[in-house]
Amino acid sequence: MMSVITKLILILGLIIVVNSPQAALIDRGGGLIYDTTLNITWLQNANYGAGSVYDDASTGTTTDGFMIWQNASGWAANLSYYDSVRNVTYDDWRLPATDESCGFGFNCTTSEMGHLYYVDFGGVAGGSMTNSTNLALFQNIQPYGYWSTIYPSGGDTSWLFYFHGTFTQNGWQDVGPTGNGLSAWAVRDGDVAAVPVPGAVWLFGSGLIGLMGLVRHKKR
Repeated sequence: MMSVITKLILILGLIIVVNSPQAALIDRGGGLIYDTTLNITWLQNANYGAGSVYDDASTGTTTDGFMIWQNASGWAANLSYYDSVRNVTYDDWRLPATDESCGFGFNCTTSEMGHLYYVDFGGVAGGSMTNSTNLALFQNIQPYGYWSTIYPSGGDTSWLFYFHGTFTQNGWQDVGPTGNGLSAWAVRDGDVAAVPVPGAVWLFGSGLIGLMGLVRHKKR
């Protein structure tokens, strides 16, 4: 029969397991979502640049977040984002990177946007995204295309990714003229902080340690 101490240790272990992140995407708070697989951090707001000085009139309005590539790249590179949870400002943002070896088409999961669409969001080529849990972590995901960072060889074109909309290109990696207006989503390398262990777990652990000491004292 298990002792009281053994039972308490097992319960503490279960609490820690339950509170340990298992998913590839983790909400770090402060408007930041961490991808444990790619080791990158996304802005929770997928249209954070809307209304900024980089939001140009390429689509007839300066409030929709659509930008030419040069503006989108400049917006990400110059973004200073304040993390209210950790009281830190991050200024090392960029546009999502593209794996050029995939070429044009569907199912490129090695590009950062492709990984987000297919792996994290359960996206279907030319269809819809099915992982509602991960989708709910983000805000303002825009239809049509998002700019990426890496240019293909030559010409005034840049890589882009069709995220979702009302047409069959959802999940399609492509290139387009840099003068077109598309959305911009900022990402940065690395994590911001480890997920803190809930206070209740610390209290439970402290109580367990105290109880173990008391039991040892009684055995003397």
